[in-house]
Amino acid sequence: MPVTSGGGTEVAPVGRRTQQERRSRTQTLLLDATVECLAEVGWSGTSTTEVARRAGVSRGAQQHHYPTKMELVDAAVEHLLERQRQAYEAAFAELPPERHNIEGALDLLWDVFRSPPARALLELAVASRTDAELRALCSDLNDRVLQLILDTFEQLFPRTHLPDDSIPTALRTVYAVYVGLSVQNALDDDVSGHQRAVHDQFKSLARLLIPDPDADARDTRHEAGPQGTGPGDSH
Repeated sequence: MPVTSGGGTEVAPVGRRTQQERRSRTQTLLLDATVECLAEVGWSGTSTTEVARRAGVSRGAQQHHYPTKMELVDAAVEHLLERQRQAYEAAFAELPPERHNIEGALDLLWDVFRSPPARALLELAVASRTDAELRALCSDLNDRVLQLILDTFEQLFPRTHLPDDSIPTALRTVYAVYVGLSVQNALDDDVSGHQRAVHDQFKSLARLLIPDPDADARDTRHEAGPQGTGPGDSH
């Protein structure tokens, strides 16, 4: 029996999901299963039937929420990008203070590009070359990923040694490097260590251009001296 609040609004009994919660839960299961499918069996092996099976939901439920494979994949891409953004920001926040710099950020980015969700996006990008319908869906995928990287970068590193108008191009370079590395990694899992060597060298170069986010605060404290006075002040 529904329970009403003081204002007469129906409230779901404690411990029971609302219809919207059940809907959201089913959609999340389907979208997670779609990403898993793309990463493991590729575009050609991904079907609505297989996604429903992996999600543990009925075909009827799958068709109700996402009637076609394209609608399912389109929603999965949005879901994936938002999940990746949240996970990246949380992972960066959990790094020790000495790792809150561009090297720590690039280490996390390299982890992202080797993860199953990134491989799912890579699979879509490659498959869209020969599939006109998928290509229309993925036409702006690079720009969406790049905008996500740019927004995150500006939040984490508000001060750089780069002119503001060159930052988008610099981040496109970062993106291109890590996409290339991720393709190689998908083939050999870096058994030679060459991808790690490129990643490490790239971090060293980036460190020259992107100072630690708290460098200004450290410089200010150093200039002020131990008692908060300037280096030329006297007592």
